[in-house]
Amino acid sequence: MLEERGVSLAHTTIMRWVHQYGPELNERIRKHLKPTNDSWRVDETYLKIKGENMYLYRAIDSEGNTIDFYLSRKRDAKAAKCFLKKALASCH
Repeated sequence: MLEERGVSLAHTTIMRWVHQYGPELNERIRKHLKPTNDSWRVDETYLKIKGENMYLYRAIDSEGNTIDFYLSRKRDAKAAKCFLKKALASCH
């Protein structure tokens, strides 16, 4: 989208922005999100980021709205529990 407007950015710049501004945006917008319905789907997949396997956990409702997501270096019970705890806490 930025490239279409003549702005050239490295992917590392965007990743820095995500890490820097993501937590603050999460706090500010969480209260404005609409409530989710009672039907959820949970998905887990792996991505290769900078040559390292990372695991992306996602929860979506039956309308396709993202409830929450979690990126983890490991695929284990601890990561899954952390994701589910975060997703359940974000359900408003």
